Amino acid sequence: MSENILLSVQGVNKRFGGLQALTDVGLEIKAGEIYGLIGPNGAGKTTFFNVITGLYSPDSGKFVLGGQPYKPTAVHEVAKAGIARTFQNIRLFGGMTAVENVMVGRHVRTKTGVWGAITHHAGARAEEKGIYERAMALLEYVGVAQYAKYTSSNLSYGHQRRLEIARALATDPKLLALDEPAAGMNATEKVELRGLLDKIRSDGKTILLIEHDVKLVMGLCNRMTVLDYGKVIAQGLPQDVQKNPAVIEAYLGAGGH
Repeated sequence: MSENILLSVQGVNKRFGGLQALTDVGLEIKAGEIYGLIGPNGAGKTTFFNVITGLYSPDSGKFVLGGQPYKPTAVHEVAKAGIARTFQNIRLFGGMTAVENVMVGRHVRTKTGVWGAITHHAGARAEEKGIYERAMALLEYVGVAQYAKYTSSNLSYGHQRRLEIARALATDPKLLALDEPAAGMNATEKVELRGLLDKIRSDGKTILLIEHDVKLVMGLCNRMTVLDYGKVIAQGLPQDVQKNPAVIEAYLGAGGH
């Protein structure tokens, strides 16, 4: 495997009862790129995304992240391995403030443990201070620092999306996996989202993106995989994928969402 490949997934199969949801699906994501995963409704992209991020256990498949094999069998193990994800339906802690939400994400990388949190010794206090400062820096980074003390449920939809990305970044991921981050956004919010994702890529992060907005994907992604009926029908550069007859028939020709 090339040293530039951050994530290699090969031969993934997944069945739900009598439904073969994924058949021999794979991809390779290079470090520092935005990689798109697209396809029509029911194509299997969310299932594949959920397998990669540990929400579903695959029936078969080979997974290598950062040169090390890993098993996507549990979400928390995948997070420790270095993959952080967001969800199509926002899953923030609505009763917590924005900064508290990001701090929760950061605790994946803490060393103090439960006993330190209970006794609140000097080391724990210093670490908690560092977590707070990192959370505030990430809120500034995604452009919502002015809402740090706001309850997350009171933020606008677009700001909640940004907050969710900040929380994912708090885990220091090797791969940031975004599940339809532009869903429900207006045109202005989509432009702002594209700018944020461009910035994240420019700062060296690698992104896996599921998105229905074809214009956004084609303008943002370095490379992509297209699924249809649980199988890969195209992979490559956006301009090449756009011209692929199978893609035009299965996805772009069906309205493109």
